[in-house]
Amino acid sequence: MGRAFEYRKATKMKRWGNMARVFTKLGKQITIAAREGGPDADTNPRLRVLIQQSKKENMPKENVERAIKKATSKDESDYKEVTYEGYGPFGIAIVVETATDNPTRTVANVRSYFNKHNGSLGTTGSLEFLFDHKCVFKISPKEDVSLEDLELELIDYGVDEIEQDEEDILLYGEFKSYSDIQKYLEENGFEIHSAEFERIPHELKEVTEEQRAQITKLLDKFEDDEDVQNVFHNMMPE
Repeated sequence: MGRAFEYRKATKMKRWGNMARVFTKLGKQITIAAREGGPDADTNPRLRVLIQQSKKENMPKENVERAIKKATSKDESDYKEVTYEGYGPFGIAIVVETATDNPTRTVANVRSYFNKHNGSLGTTGSLEFLFDHKCVFKISPKEDVSLEDLELELIDYGVDEIEQDEEDILLYGEFKSYSDIQKYLEENGFEIHSAEFERIPHELKEVTEEQRAQITKLLDKFEDDEDVQNVFHNMMPE
């Protein structure tokens, strides 16, 4: 099995088990996608996938409609996607992705979490070299298409890893290949359950149980913050 798949299985975020957090996260992504590519899902591929994903997560239709409306409303504050990078205790690299209507508040919170847990906020881009930025599609298999054939077909579209994940298939591709992969899947009748962006560490750092407990306290603070969308790190999974 591939490195990306192993890492992902071991570090599935707790928030995806928390329905309220899922709805908040998806709602912000839908608003941002609608603002950037327009509120019509037929002409906005990113929005189309997010709406499909919201159905899979049983997100109420009115939540989706509200999130799209927010993108076109003059009265609503604007979400900005801001990424923060820093080191937690014991030299663990951490990347925190946020969607916020108040970057001043968010950076103050993120900095305070790092400081209170023996970490430090770094400069933007300072840790990018430690991670691969990937797009990850979860799709339903098709009876007449084998994993091997699909892999051969999708290599030309930027996919570099394919894995079976229980009933579904996970596709990992280059960040910039997102739209090419989505276009291929849609044109060939694949059902897309979700499409996300993940940062996969090049190398994982071993930690003791005691160190893990301290690092986890910091990761939990990020996860509990409403502005935080994703948290990635290079700590070796348990």
